[in-house]
Amino acid sequence: MLFRHLLLIATLFIASRAYALSPEEVKGMAIGETEARVEVLNKAAANADEKTMAFIQALSDDAVKTRGDKVYVVKGDKAFDPVTGAETPLPADAEDVINPNLMRSELDNALAALKLFSKDEKVRRDAIKTLGSDNDEARLPLIEKAYAAETVPQLKSQLELMRAAILLGSSDKAKRLEAAAQLSASKNPTTKTVLLERLATETDADVKVALQAALSKVDASLAWGDKLGAIFSGISLGSILLLVALGLAITYGLMGVINMAHGELMMIGAYATYVVQGLFQKYLPAAFDWYLLAAVPVAFMASALMGAVLERSVIRFLYGRPLETLLATWGISLMLQQLVRSIFGAQNVGVENPVWMSGGVQVLGNLSLPYNRLVIIAFAAAVLLGVAWLISRTRLGLFVRGVTQNRPIASCMGVNTARIDTYAFALGSGIAGLAGCALSQVGNVGPDLGQGYIVDSFMVVVLGGVGQLAGTVYAALGLGILNKFLEGWTGAVLAKIAVLVFIIIFIQKRPQGIFAMKGRSAEA
Repeated sequence: MLFRHLLLIATLFIASRAYALSPEEVKGMAIGETEARVEVLNKAAANADEKTMAFIQALSDDAVKTRGDKVYVVKGDKAFDPVTGAETPLPADAEDVINPNLMRSELDNALAALKLFSKDEKVRRDAIKTLGSDNDEARLPLIEKAYAAETVPQLKSQLELMRAAILLGSSDKAKRLEAAAQLSASKNPTTKTVLLERLATETDADVKVALQAALSKVDASLAWGDKLGAIFSGISLGSILLLVALGLAITYGLMGVINMAHGELMMIGAYATYVVQGLFQKYLPAAFDWYLLAAVPVAFMASALMGAVLERSVIRFLYGRPLETLLATWGISLMLQQLVRSIFGAQNVGVENPVWMSGGVQVLGNLSLPYNRLVIIAFAAAVLLGVAWLISRTRLGLFVRGVTQNRPIASCMGVNTARIDTYAFALGSGIAGLAGCALSQVGNVGPDLGQGYIVDSFMVVVLGGVGQLAGTVYAALGLGILNKFLEGWTGAVLAKIAVLVFIIIFIQKRPQGIFAMKGRSAEA
C-alpha cells in the first residue's frame, strides 16, 4: 500500500516536472529570430502550466527584458526570474524584448488558446471567437484538449469545427478527408467559407470530391436556416406593422379620419420612452433594467392625450371632409416634428435595451432570434388581444361600434357621440404611442421616426379591410413575410415596389380588402 502511494506521488511529480516552464523555453520565446521564437512559443503553449501562461502574458504586455542570455519579468520597479519566480536584481543595461507583428499575433492566439480551459464560460466563448480564423496546426493539441474537456454543447461544436478546419490544411491526405467528413455535418456559415477556400487550393482529386460533397451538405443545412430566418424576419416586421396599423385601424378604419399625423403620434411615444429612460438613469439607476415597464403606460398616455387634444381642437370640425382632414393632419405632423426638434434637437437620440432584451437565442448555426424582436412580437400580440377585447367586450367598444355604424341612431339612444369620438381617437393615438415605444427598442429615435411607417400602415389597413381588426392582422403579417422573402431575391427597393404593385392590383380586384365590412350598409 505504501509502495502504491509512493509510486503515485512520484508519477505526479514527474508529470508536473514534464510540463514545467524550463529556462530553455524562456530563452527560446524571448531571444532569437521571430520564426524560431514562434515555434518555441507554440510548443510551450501546448503543455502550459501557470508559470508558462504568466510568462506569455508578460511577453504580450511588453514586461520582459533581457541581458545576454538572461531573461527577466518586470513588475513595477522589480524584476523576477520567470522560471523560479524569485526576485532578482535588474541590470541597468537590460534591454526590452521586441515583439514584431507576427510574434504579437502568435502571443494573442496562444493566450486565447490557453483561455479555452478557463472555468468562466464567457472567457472560453471569447477565446474561441479570437481563435476562429487561426488555422495553425501547432494549435491542434490545445484545441483537442479543450474539446475533450468542454461541457457546453455549443462551445464543443465550435471547437470541433476549429479542429476540423485546422486538419483541413494538413499535409496528410487522410486527415483532410476526415476533416471534410466532419465539416459536412456543420450548420455554421463559417464552414462554407472554410470549405470554399480549401477547395480553391486543393490538388488531390479524392479530397476535392469529399470537399464538394461536404459543401453540398452544408449548403442544404444553411438553406433551412435561411428560410426560417426569412420567416422570422417577416413575422418580426409584420408585428411592427401590426402595432403601427392597429391605432390607424381605429382612427381611419372605424372613424374614417385620414390621420397623416399618426406617425408623429408614434414618435411622441418613442420620445416618451426616451424621457422615462433618462429619469431612471438619473434617479433610479439600480432599477434601470425595468424602465421599459414604466415607459409603456407613459408612452400610451402621452400619445393618447395629444390625440385627444387634436380631436377636440381640430379634427372634430372636419368629420365627413376627408380632404380637409388629410391637409390639416399633415400640417399638424409638420408642427409636431418641429416641436420635437425644438425640445430634443434634430439629431437622433439613443434608447438602450434592458439587459433582458439584449442578446438572442441561437436556434441553428445561421439562425439567431434576437430577444428584442421576440419581445416585440409578444407585445404586439398582447396589444392586439387587448384592443380586440376592448372593441368587442366593453361598453366603450359597444359605443364606438354603434357610433361608427349609425351616428344619428346612437345619438338618439343617449350616447354622447362627441365624447365617444374623443375617446376613440385618443385610443388609436395611444396605440400609436405603444408602437413608438416598441420601435425605440429596434432603432434610433428621431423627429422623422414616423415618416418611414405612415404609408405602410395605411397600406396594411386598406389591404386588410377598413374597420376590420382581423384583416389588419392578416395584412400586416402577410406583407411582412412577403416583403422579407422578396428582399432575398430582388433586394429591398425592388421588394418594396413589388409589394406596392401587388396591393394596387389586389385593391382593384377587391376594393373592400381581405375582409369586407359586414352590415346593412355593406356594398354588394
